[in-house]
Amino acid sequence: MRDLTIKQAQNQVDTWIKTYGVRYFNELTNMACLTEEVGELARVIARKYGEQSFKKEEADFDLSDEMADILWVLICLANQTGVNLTEAFVKNLDKKTNRDKERHLKNCKL
Repeated sequence: MRDLTIKQAQNQVDTWIKTYGVRYFNELTNMACLTEEVGELARVIARKYGEQSFKKEEADFDLSDEMADILWVLICLANQTGVNLTEAFVKNLDKKTNRDKERHLKNCKL
């Protein structure tokens, strides 16, 4: 197992696409693919943690693989739209920290 930074993952996906994938699918197609992959993750979670049960043909679904599929397509979308996911994540984390630093601590529901 190897550790990857987000930037390294973006570079590896770009290299893979250019080597094996010919080109990126267009943004709309990748958005549809992302939605499909999120649906597959939802199916696994509903069956593993919810009230639904797996069908025989679904027995080999892997939660981590479904999450990795989502990450792959998200990285594709970031690469083709020029988003640096490292910068975006750091900025988003800062936003959440500033906005919610006391909100959850004061939430009696938690």
